[in-house]
Amino acid sequence: MNTNIPLWRELFTQLPHQILKNDEFKVTASRYPSGVETLEIKNSRGSLIVLPWMGQMIWGAEFDGHNLTMKNMFTQPKSVSEVIGTYGCFAYHSGLLANGCPAPEDTHPLHGEMPCAPMDEAWLELTEDTLTLCGRIEYVMGFGHHYRAEPRVTLHKDSALFDIVMSVTNLASVAMPLQYMCHMNYAYVAGAKFDQNIPTEAWRLRESIPVHVTPTPTWMDFNQDILNGRVTTDCLNQPECYDPEIVFFADELDQYTTTPEFTMTTPDGTVYLTRFSSAEFNYATRWILHNADQQVAAFALPATCRPEGFKAAQQNGTLIRLEPKATKVFKVTTGIA
Repeated sequence: MNTNIPLWRELFTQLPHQILKNDEFKVTASRYPSGVETLEIKNSRGSLIVLPWMGQMIWGAEFDGHNLTMKNMFTQPKSVSEVIGTYGCFAYHSGLLANGCPAPEDTHPLHGEMPCAPMDEAWLELTEDTLTLCGRIEYVMGFGHHYRAEPRVTLHKDSALFDIVMSVTNLASVAMPLQYMCHMNYAYVAGAKFDQNIPTEAWRLRESIPVHVTPTPTWMDFNQDILNGRVTTDCLNQPECYDPEIVFFADELDQYTTTPEFTMTTPDGTVYLTRFSSAEFNYATRWILHNADQQVAAFALPATCRPEGFKAAQQNGTLIRLEPKATKVFKVTTGIA
């Protein structure tokens, strides 16, 4: 039996209160001092902190006693329009008209318009074995694009794996550009090891230097050692070398498998997993950063293209065109295996 529970902004107050509880799931609504509304959705293994009215961003994730979220400088989400102003979350939807780091010739914000988008609707869907937070926003711009985005996140009964889904429908009478990345910022765990069901050599070091990266001599030497094959990067054992960030790209994943699967195994044996379809996401990015303020090991970020901005995707032929009235759906399964 399916049960739908509509949500309204008025439900969210600074005093947390429970809006759902049964033998498998519990949902608590509250509002941060910053004014951002939040839902904590829990099962027997852990919980997600989700911002239902702000791009359905997943602010925090904790399962089996492990905090999955990157170390960051934010004590709470901020009510902003661009993700750089509240960069402390576990996951967000990057895109949809443009994605990634804008090049000098690009005009879009970092990671596009969707990460902090003000959602029009939010509701819960409950079944015997699942709990799903759903959302919907209609993006429309005079003399511009018009689409409907419907993100959702699903917890399963007694599971530390959860699903992140994005559905995009072009409501306009002309084709729209589409770039999308499911941007999951996993915590940096010293000594963790990476593995995947694609060849290790499929990962390529990013050799371009974005405007937000200021190289250091140590960083430059480390990059050269990677290119020359003098070091391997399948283990998080050199934190001083990941400041500033080191980024790897894996392209055209469908040449290797229909279902790419990536893991990060920590020294205590915990296995973090990300799985998706290469028919939906044919590219992946690995982003590692370690300094006193931010520590992240985003071991697999599935995407429709490299996150190097709109113009780069257009020039590389990786920009998707979504036809009028067409819908495209993306699904990622992630968490602790």
